[in-house]
Amino acid sequence: MKKKVIATATSAVLATFAGAAHAQSSVTLYGLIDAGISYVNNSKTSTGASSLTKFDDGVAQGSRWGLRGAEDLGGGLKAIFVLESGFNTGTGALGQGGALFGRQAYVGLSKDAVGTLTFGRQYTFNTDFLGSAYSTGGETVAGNYAYHVNDVDQLTSSRINNAVKFTSANFAGFTFGALYGFSNAAGAFAGSPGTGSTVTGGSSRAWSAGANYAQGPIAAGVAYTDIRYPGQASPAFSTALFGLSTGATGSQVRDLHSLGVGGRYLFGPATVWALWTNTHIEPTAGAQTTYNAYEIGGKYAITPAFTGSLGYTYSNASDSFSAHWHQIDASVDYALSKRTDVYLLGIYERASGKVKGVQVPAQIGSSTSYFNTSGNEDNQLAFRIGIRHKF
Repeated sequence: MKKKVIATATSAVLATFAGAAHAQSSVTLYGLIDAGISYVNNSKTSTGASSLTKFDDGVAQGSRWGLRGAEDLGGGLKAIFVLESGFNTGTGALGQGGALFGRQAYVGLSKDAVGTLTFGRQYTFNTDFLGSAYSTGGETVAGNYAYHVNDVDQLTSSRINNAVKFTSANFAGFTFGALYGFSNAAGAFAGSPGTGSTVTGGSSRAWSAGANYAQGPIAAGVAYTDIRYPGQASPAFSTALFGLSTGATGSQVRDLHSLGVGGRYLFGPATVWALWTNTHIEPTAGAQTTYNAYEIGGKYAITPAFTGSLGYTYSNASDSFSAHWHQIDASVDYALSKRTDVYLLGIYERASGKVKGVQVPAQIGSSTSYFNTSGNEDNQLAFRIGIRHKF
């Protein structure tokens, strides 16, 4: 009888310790899959411009899977990590240039009432503070069709290699942070353009900083990111605008830097937002290109499960050339559950201006992966029906 009581007590004690250990350390598998069918008119083909119906992946959000973990070290201190991989649902191929954990890969420490210090491949504050909260791409399922051309203003896919990043805790709604990405090249702390006809030996460095306030219905943020020799990063940062040369490509671009300011207001079931970004693309020689984007939008929860949204963006590029684009993004999103939703998009873009006698093209999409090339057509229309599942 005594042995039975002792065994029972021992099992209870071990179960208690096991529960405590589980609470102190955790690893979570998570992910998101977005897929659907898109129709685009004025889509360039080998025989000219025509309509295109295609399977398109990761439009509302890029498909990904990842692991995140935390270990409680006591006294409000935790060790944390994130490993996140992007992929194409249609082909199964890895994204981000084929890197296994190309979306994010970092480890660090988190301290209550102080903040987090992390080391690895990480997002800039243009993405953290602006793109996710004050843009149509971040606020709605228009996603990568609504973010700005080639993400030159670093709103959605601005990831920096070899980065050290500090993000503060939330102080009555106020957060701030700074990031520095090392070039990791001997004798080139600030990066290098590379040498030779094949442009080898180059390296890129970057830094970013930002601040954000979100309390009650009001939110506002500001962020700045500077990338030296963006063509030498891996994968490289694009400096092209809608297929138009900015007067410099690849290693010829000395600096890409972008400032953005955004705000958001919630009232009842409605949300409205506004965002401005100003981006400079500076070549090693010659005139720089300035790209501005002005964006407003709103969404309304018709029911807890059904949301409609509308966004408008005007953007222009000047200095090395003059061009203008107007884009309207409309979408409806229906949540089948907390983890699964279906959506419908309608997007129209019109371009104006010429560069060296060539019509400035309209091309819906935020990056090379999502471009819907129109050749020299001055307008483009896209529709999409999609499904997104989170796990």
